[in-house]
Amino acid sequence: MENLFPPFDPGQPDEPNETGRRRIPFRHIVPNLITILAICAGMTGVRLAFEGRFEAAVGMVLGAALLDGIDGRVARLLKGQSRFGAEMDSLADIVNFGLAPALVLYAYILKEAGPFGWICALLYTSGCALRLARFNTMLDDPHRPKWHSAFFVGVPAPAGAGLALLPMYVSFIGINIGLPQFTAGVTAVYLVFVGLLMSSQIPTWSGKGAGIRVPRNYAIPIILVLVLYVATLLSFFWETLTLTVLAYFISIPFSWREFSKRTKRERRLAPGRETGRAE
Repeated sequence: MENLFPPFDPGQPDEPNETGRRRIPFRHIVPNLITILAICAGMTGVRLAFEGRFEAAVGMVLGAALLDGIDGRVARLLKGQSRFGAEMDSLADIVNFGLAPALVLYAYILKEAGPFGWICALLYTSGCALRLARFNTMLDDPHRPKWHSAFFVGVPAPAGAGLALLPMYVSFIGINIGLPQFTAGVTAVYLVFVGLLMSSQIPTWSGKGAGIRVPRNYAIPIILVLVLYVATLLSFFWETLTLTVLAYFISIPFSWREFSKRTKRERRLAPGRETGRAE
């Protein structure tokens, strides 16, 4: 046995040092370390839910979503992207945003619905897995128009986890919609709805490649609005998260309409380009 552990990223060439030994740059390890921390946060959220510490459990799942948004940007900043990291990120997503929210919700309220609540949790996790599998296959599509990068196909997994936990946000505010069995049933149906949104082909804004530019005189108001959002998030955490989820739902029809407009525009221009080449 030459080495106890296999190479970190078998598909990538290593960099030899002065002794001739093959090494990998440390910048390739940092993004994967962040991904591992995200997995730890998601799994800790499940543990806290089993212990009845539900607010902390939700915080851990949301923390995993934050780390998920950081690791890719850190990889690009350090030029540490790798196929190994992409695969690990995908596996982390199914744990943090497929399994963890379903188990946290089941421990909190879905268990009151009995087998129906568990079945709905399974359907949500399955929807998340299907969404991630489709996302990975679409990365290798060479015919996908460049402007499609401004949209996700379906609700992304981190956002789906945030949407799925809405019943807990509302409960933490102090709003109850009825008896535990009724609340559990409504939550179970809602969870399946979120899973369907993730596995659907509904376009949602990604924030990538949009090339958004704002007038100079709007820069200061936008900064102030962001500061206001962070301040309200810190002061009224669950209320702000609830409004954020509602705003996200409201944005979906607008992103769908914008995607349809661009698709129709592309289809109108395509025959003209083909005609010009034929002439």
